[in-house]
This record gives sequence, structure tokens and C-alpha cells, in this order.
Amino acid sequence: MRTYLFLLLLAAAVAYLVTPAVRLLARRAGAMTAVRDRDVHDAVTPRLGGLAMLVAVVCAMLVASNVPFLEGLFRDSRQPWAILAAAGLVCLLGAADDKWDLDWVTKLAGQVLAALLLAWQGVSLVTLPINGVTVLSGRTALILTVLVVVVSMNAVNFVDGLDGLAAGVMAIGGSAFFVYAYTLTRSSSATDYSSLAALLTAVMIGACLGFLPHNLTRARIFMGDSGSMLLGLLLAASTIAVTGQVDPGRLSGADFFGQFLPILLPIGVMVVPFLDFALAVVRRIGSGKSPFHADKAHLHHRLLSLGHSKRTAVLIMYTWTVVISVGLLLPLVLPMRTVVIFWVIGLLFAVLLTFDPLRWRSGRHRKESDVPSP
Repeated sequence: MRTYLFLLLLAAAVAYLVTPAVRLLARRAGAMTAVRDRDVHDAVTPRLGGLAMLVAVVCAMLVASNVPFLEGLFRDSRQPWAILAAAGLVCLLGAADDKWDLDWVTKLAGQVLAALLLAWQGVSLVTLPINGVTVLSGRTALILTVLVVVVSMNAVNFVDGLDGLAAGVMAIGGSAFFVYAYTLTRSSSATDYSSLAALLTAVMIGACLGFLPHNLTRARIFMGDSGSMLLGLLLAASTIAVTGQVDPGRLSGADFFGQFLPILLPIGVMVVPFLDFALAVVRRIGSGKSPFHADKAHLHHRLLSLGHSKRTAVLIMYTWTVVISVGLLLPLVLPMRTVVIFWVIGLLFAVLLTFDPLRWRSGRHRKESDVPSP
């Protein structure tokens, strides 16, 4: 655990220190986010923040490759290097979009190419924990791998609309996934605690935490597509590295629910981005537009329309991520009765936090209507 924590802190430090230089680069390169009708920021802001996060991830992974505890992951498999190559590819693709606003076809083609690179180098879904273990055919595994990677990248991209939102959500959800991946690894071996999934999520969390101070309210830089696609790919790769490679039935306390956790937890971790992505696709296709056609109806737009401030809207989406991702982990360590109590209290709190402005505004309206006009 201490090694993973060290790499997390290393990635955070590198991201924090490199981000100001990337912000200067973005200004000089003209990679700036203009103020558009659908945006909620009110000032032209540099993008390319994903480049700083990529530098942090690469530095942490290179250090990990020379740590005795983890070097076997890099020596015995090409998967870590393939993930770094794919991460570099999507980050550069996103950087090009941050600069030139690429069309959606070009971005989708690049995302599929990165997913195919992962699958080619062995980062692929081979089995699914359904009815024990279901072995996938080569074609099905390839299709599912590409789908998981592409959807994850676009989901994070879609939710990146408020200062600190995407980085915070991914740090919170990634922490839950790290706990699960590390616990699975410890339960499967009494001596070897090295885990590619745990390593990837640790460095991803670190990159997010190091970037956040520059990206919170009144952000000085945005992560842009270079950052959102990078984070989506890293979490997708972590999910693939866990699913089918470690038997969840060997986890202490695992039961029927535990067999499906490798599928449920990534969805829970990404519940906010996935929900926003799904609603956007349905909404846009229903109106006869491309799924990638930008609009002003994302979840954060809806929260702002309810009367929330930008900061409160971000905190609400953090809250939903915490409740769902932690709630999915608890059955592995706590009695079901305690888990149910957590879910009831957590969901009630999240719902009240989300819709409280409606009551506040309606109450204010009633008070104002009771005042006689002069």
C-alpha cells in the first residue's frame, strides 16, 4: 500500500508543478476555450491540462517500472507500455482538438485506434464474471473492449463542464476502484500485491489531485479533451485489467453480489459521467442530431437551472459519486443491514441536496406573493 501511495503522491506533485508550464504553453499555442452560449465559464481560459496529467502519469509509471515491488508488471507483460502508448495517443488527439476543434469523426476514429492498440497488446476483456466465468470469443472480446474504452473516454468528456468536476469525480471514483482492485489482489495472493489495475488507478488519482488546485472554482486552466479522454482511457484500462483476471469469488466475504462487482463498480464509479453520456446520446439522437452535437442540457446545466451555484453543483455530483461507489463496495466488508442503511441515508441526503433549491425558490415565491403590492 505504501508503494501505491508514494506513486499517487508523486503523480500529484508532478501534475501540480507541471500544470503552470502547460498553461503558458496553451496560451502561446492559442489553445484557449472561448466563451460560448453553452458554456458556464465567463472568461477565455487555457486548455491542454491533460498534457500535465499525462506527464504525471508517465513519470509515476516509469518510477514504478523500477520499483522491485512492481517491476514484474512491466517485465512480464507489454500491457503497461501499451496503456502508456494509448494514453499518449488519446492525449495528443485531445490536445489537437483543444487547439483546432476537430470534428467528431476524427476524434472517434482516434479513440477506436487507441482501443484497438490496447486490445492488440493484450489489454482486452477475455472473460466476464457472469454465471461463474463466461469466456468471450475473440470477436466479442474485441468489440466489448473497444466499446468500454470509447464510452469511458466520451463519458468523462461529456461531464467535464464545471470547474473541478471531472477531475474530482474521477479522483473520488478512482479511489473506490483502487480499494477494490487492491483488496482483490491481496485476497488472491499472500505474497505478491502488485496489481496493474491498482497502479493505474493510483497514478490517475494522483494526476487528478495534482491538477485540481489549478482547476477549482475560477479555474486557471481546463483539462480539455486531452485530459478527459486520458482519464477515461486509464479507468477503462483499469477495469479491463481487473475483469476476468482475478476471480472475485476468492475475495473474503464475496457472495453472489461480489461476482458482479467487477461490472457494477466501474459503472458506479462513473455513474455521473455515464448517466450524462447516456442522456446526451438519447436526447441528441431523438432530436435528429449527432450524438456528439454539443448542447446546453448536460447534468451540470440542469443543476444550475435548479438554482444551484457552480460550486454547489460540483459538490452535488461529488456526493452522488461517493454514495454510489462506496455503497457498491460496502457489501464486501459490512453486513447487508448496515449496507441498506447506508444506501437509504446516502440516497436521501443526495436527493435532498440536489432538489433543495426547488423548495427554497418556491418558498421564496410564496413569501413574495403574500406581500401586498403598493
